[in-house]
Amino acid sequence: MIIAEELLLLLTRDDGRPESAFTQDTYGYAAANLADLVLAERITLDERKDPRVTVVDPTPVGHPALDAALARLTEKSGKKISGLVQDGKVAARDEVVRALADAGVVGVEPKRMLGLVAEKHPVRDTAAERALRERLRAVLHGATATPGEATLLAVLQGLGVVRKVLAEESSGMSRREVKARIETATTTAPEGEVVGEAVVRAIQSMNAAIVTAAIIPATTAGASS
Repeated sequence: MIIAEELLLLLTRDDGRPESAFTQDTYGYAAANLADLVLAERITLDERKDPRVTVVDPTPVGHPALDAALARLTEKSGKKISGLVQDGKVAARDEVVRALADAGVVGVEPKRMLGLVAEKHPVRDTAAERALRERLRAVLHGATATPGEATLLAVLQGLGVVRKVLAEESSGMSRREVKARIETATTTAPEGEVVGEAVVRAIQSMNAAIVTAAIIPATTAGASS
């Protein structure tokens, strides 16, 4: 299961509704796909504060969401990560949903009432999410995070939904403790893992980009009200 699929499960209630209607989830899926493509050695990030993303290998990965994201990044190679996390084609959310539906993990209930009732994705098989949550619980309480787990925690932190989405997993921890633990998990690569170090840098850059992207619409809305 790719990172974006795991993110969708975390951001979706069992009845198919989103955990929060106000979450800018496009940023999260784009960041997740970028991280997976770094791990797959299809893209690299340069050393700038707002890194530019370069496609170094356009060969498809074999997952519809990652391949759609990679095709978009091939068109946008050299662009800044701050812009790419806001790109719906990099997020490839429809492809993420379709892959989970094809695997029988979620269902798809189409939009109703001329689109006033949004499409829902009720969970059909809860085993994957249960296992994922147990892994994240372990990381929050001190276990070493894999690059995928670190990415998920960074994305949830950047979107501002950690306490909501991981309420049970972070039970007994203060907000400050959760934040500190996530910072540790997302800034530490296993010793000697070059790819892990690249992902750590990517996670830090993407987290900053998500926070900035999420703040701008809120600030604009506040100024216009």
